[in-house]
Amino acid sequence: MRSAEHQGPVHGQPGTSDQILSEIRDYCRATQTAESTFGRLVVNDGKLVSRLRDGAKITTGTLDKVRNYLSEHRSVATPPGGGPPVQPKPGNGALVRPEAAPPGFRFFDNRQKYLLFVSTCSEKTDVANRISLELGSLQPAPPALRIFDAGVGDGTVLSRVMRALHARFPTMPLYAVAKEISYEDVRLMLEKMADRLFEHPATVLVVTNLYYAEAPWLTPRSATAAQGLIWKDVALSGNTAHGFAEQIRELEGFLAQNWRAGISPTTGNPVYARPIVLTLRREDHSFLLDPIMPRPGRVTADYDLVIASQPYRARASVEFKASKVIGPLVRSLRPGGRLIGIHSHGNDPGMEIIEGVWPGDNPFTSDRHAILRQVKHELGAAARHYNFNASSDARSIFRYHMHTLPDEVSGPIGTSTLFAAWNAAIYVAQIEDNRLSEVVRDGRYLEATDRVLKKYGGLWFNDETYVISRRRAPA
Repeated sequence: MRSAEHQGPVHGQPGTSDQILSEIRDYCRATQTAESTFGRLVVNDGKLVSRLRDGAKITTGTLDKVRNYLSEHRSVATPPGGGPPVQPKPGNGALVRPEAAPPGFRFFDNRQKYLLFVSTCSEKTDVANRISLELGSLQPAPPALRIFDAGVGDGTVLSRVMRALHARFPTMPLYAVAKEISYEDVRLMLEKMADRLFEHPATVLVVTNLYYAEAPWLTPRSATAAQGLIWKDVALSGNTAHGFAEQIRELEGFLAQNWRAGISPTTGNPVYARPIVLTLRREDHSFLLDPIMPRPGRVTADYDLVIASQPYRARASVEFKASKVIGPLVRSLRPGGRLIGIHSHGNDPGMEIIEGVWPGDNPFTSDRHAILRQVKHELGAAARHYNFNASSDARSIFRYHMHTLPDEVSGPIGTSTLFAAWNAAIYVAQIEDNRLSEVVRDGRYLEATDRVLKKYGGLWFNDETYVISRRRAPA
């Protein structure tokens, strides 16, 4: 670490990296301070916390600075008698703008940013194309090819992957589970499924709002939640995409009434009001599909393919990503099954826009290598049953673009293009609304966006991928 390059690491002292990490996390949560901001304030190193989390030793000099800072500022973190936390102050006494999300905040539930992003950028198409490269490695076994989409969103990725699966396995029964807690996304996703059920009639589609640790098994962990489980089976009559679409549209009343979410008071993440499992199939294929139809208390989670595309916030800790998201999904793979993880990588023109407005900000706190290491740790002895493939940068990292006309950025850039580019940049970087109000007043963001668009003749972003596969049982 830059702040203490010539001092020795701490060995065997009470102030270990794990202990100090816990104290830093508690302080940052109480003061709504980003971990990168904490590092810069204390030792002028925005990567201090991420390095400690990745296993770096803390030096005695750095430890003393952190301890002193926490000791001096804890008194302002929680005012006497309760009340909201007070923002920490740097040495000059000016208030520091909080960079962490406030309680109850979840960036990807911002519908306006989301819808503009997916309609102006090619990410979902390019993600689906990347996932389709894995299909050649699948070797499904009877009675069906099983896939799980861990956050289906509006269904663009899943529908495209289902097309590719049909092209490769046109007659094989398909069991597809889509997890999504957002009512709006479920509605948009189901609108795309009529064509899939028409082209690939041997399909069982399951939609659920269960958590990552529950959804692959379609079983709530809580006994109370299990008692309130809503399980609805729908058999679509007829044999036309139009007829299927009409019957799916009739489900909107059921979805509006039951597909509701609240906010966890402890984590701020959405939680379902009641757990739901919705299954759809073609009535004229019910006999063929009966062996793979899930039923309460009789669900098999042995997936050939698990899609984990942007399943967590970039700024979430690597421990959270591994233990709450990727770990449970990996355990649902069948022998030979594959999980493909995809998340934002940064190091692209989009991040140059963010740097131009918030210098030093880095939302991408854990790369694929850190996640794979943590997942191995989370799996423990069971990790020996899996292969962890980070691949080279050339194979792992891929680029997607914001759609622009060929001459749209060669001359004066229109306001709509500037706004679309700015929206894409802050969406990918997951910038919270409370950080935007200051910069949108003075126009700095438009200047930074215009500068980057002219520099590159457009805008693109980088995603990175990793694959975890379960080893086949010995013959």
